[in-house]
Amino acid sequence: MRTKTIISPTTGRRTDRTDYPITAVREAIINALVHRDYSIHTEGMPIQLIMFEDRIEIHNPGGLYGRITIDQLGKIQPDTRNPVLASALETLGIIENRYSGIPTIRMEMEKYNLRQPEFLDERGSFIVKLYKESKNDYEDMSNDEETNNLIVFCKTPRTRKEICDYLGLNSVTYAIQTYVNPLVEAGVIKLSIPDKPKSPKQLYYSVEREE
Repeated sequence: MRTKTIISPTTGRRTDRTDYPITAVREAIINALVHRDYSIHTEGMPIQLIMFEDRIEIHNPGGLYGRITIDQLGKIQPDTRNPVLASALETLGIIENRYSGIPTIRMEMEKYNLRQPEFLDERGSFIVKLYKESKNDYEDMSNDEETNNLIVFCKTPRTRKEICDYLGLNSVTYAIQTYVNPLVEAGVIKLSIPDKPKSPKQLYYSVEREE
């Protein structure tokens, strides 16, 4: 994770700024450690921290625990998969409150003027995505009429050819690379077969944005 120095045009003061808020990254990692599945079913499946050019992803074996859903994260008190571990970390002062992780991540990303994080529960893993993209850039993309029309079109799962025809283009490859892949990276369009992105049976469908 890179650090850059920003000089204030008014005061001349230098400020070091990392690509992502350190507190948000720390909370996401601790959250993974506290809530992962340590049972025999996830042996040999480590927590993964993956660095991309535009984002950090943290993959946590086990998926969501208990009755909570993705939409309820940070809004209600979740069930705790590992209460003894959570209590120990609270006692050591590593975490202040076992339920404050998600709200803290969202707050820190907001303070950094970055787009809100994305939380996914997919194939037995809980995934956190922290984006380097500024909130303003994300909102600009969201407000683009052509982009919004494509998102609406993909509320019904679509093939590459259907998307290409809808955009009035001749090249399927160009349509996907130019119009669809940025939306996939932004998390607003998903693949029906994510493990095989080049599958001839691949469909693309839009999902609700994380606010």
